[in-house]
Amino acid sequence: MDAKKIEDIAKQINDSIPSGVKDFAGNMEQRIKTILQQQLSKLDVVTHEELDVQQQLLLRLRQRVEQLEQQVQQLQQGTENKD
Repeated sequence: MDAKKIEDIAKQINDSIPSGVKDFAGNMEQRIKTILQQQLSKLDVVTHEELDVQQQLLLRLRQRVEQLEQQVQQLQQGTENKD
């Protein structure tokens, strides 16, 4: 996740906290940001670009498998005709 988005989320959370709690917590925004970064780093996520690359790779692999299946079928038919 983008660091700017994390900062924005942390700021929104911090802004929603009453001022008395803010004074008590001191650097609440930094703590929230740190916790968010730690938790988000544990998630198994990929960027849209990485997903697009993987989808294209999968498409090419699927096409190659179909070609190989056709070749195998042709070879099997050739073997059956010789028998």
